[in-house]
Amino acid sequence: MTLAAATELAAATNENLANVSNTLIYSAMAVYTLAFFAYIAEWLFGSRSKVGRTAAALTADKDAKSKKAAAPAVTVKQKGARSSSGADACVGGTAVLERPKVVTRAAPGARDVPDGPGAHGGDEQGDLYGRIAVSLTVLAFLIAFGGVLARALSVQRAPWGNMYEFNITFSTVAVGVYLSLLAMKKNVRWMGLFLVTTVLLDLGLAVTVLYTASDQLVPALHSYWLYIHVSTAIFCGAVFYVGAVGTILYLFKDSYENKLTTGGKPGRFATSVMERLPASASLDKFSYRVNAAVFPLWTFTIIAGAIWAGDAWGRYWGWDPKETWSFITWVAYACYLHARATAGWKGRKAAYIALIAFACWLFNYYGVNIFVSGKHSYAGV
Repeated sequence: MTLAAATELAAATNENLANVSNTLIYSAMAVYTLAFFAYIAEWLFGSRSKVGRTAAALTADKDAKSKKAAAPAVTVKQKGARSSSGADACVGGTAVLERPKVVTRAAPGARDVPDGPGAHGGDEQGDLYGRIAVSLTVLAFLIAFGGVLARALSVQRAPWGNMYEFNITFSTVAVGVYLSLLAMKKNVRWMGLFLVTTVLLDLGLAVTVLYTASDQLVPALHSYWLYIHVSTAIFCGAVFYVGAVGTILYLFKDSYENKLTTGGKPGRFATSVMERLPASASLDKFSYRVNAAVFPLWTFTIIAGAIWAGDAWGRYWGWDPKETWSFITWVAYACYLHARATAGWKGRKAAYIALIAFACWLFNYYGVNIFVSGKHSYAGV
């Protein structure tokens, strides 16, 4: 490398902005930590299910079935029978059965259970802590966004050249998705504690294990497809994560409802948490809609990556580990969507497939980049 080229490369990296980026990321972690404690306070000081909506609904439903089973046999009016009073509603003093109502459900075993009030449990003090937590999450999101932007400006490129940059961007986008759902008045504040916990773990991994100094891209990445392909991959991963959280909580809430239905008595901690979450049917529907909505974009991400590979390496598909696991992830989510539309595979079976699909995405995100060598291992981590 000539002296002029070395000087140009050094000038291309603004160390001041790179340091500003690092400071902002650490500051965001500090504010996320405050938000974490505020979410904890929301759960602790919020009402521990004073109403017990799920248990009350399932108990009422069970009592109704018991009364129906204990009721005397009903005599159905035979064809041609005559009524002495002209009123055909009774035969031998017993009411005639009406046509049964057909009830459709989102998943087998879904119950008519109301959604929980949220982490605050309907308590004013808990709601106050929840609103403080959301405000801190917004502040941390803005600081982290500033850190990602400063990282990009320090090298005058998209901040997605290595795993460190991918991590800080991914966590920021995941929080952005959560805040967007809140802004659209969606009942997702119960997700805040789980989200912030994961974001802190992700950022902690980024600044300790995956940190890479701000530098220029390798020649193969100098393409406008970097903005298209990687940005959609990050967004899809953030949405898949939100769907996975909903799926995990659905499995816990469904088990809780099953235990109540069979006459079991869950522990105080399980009752405190589960009664404040949405009903299992709502969580199941939420996860399905989130995954179904982003799946076409994941398809586009793979296609965009293939086109970029054609420009950079002269072939569209070569079964590189990253390409292979991207396709495996696509197949897994396709299987989930198909299972979700199949009567015998709705509910828990489909949820297990969704978690397997997200595990494939996680391995594609971390495992392939860190442990597997391939053309996508251009930046170490």
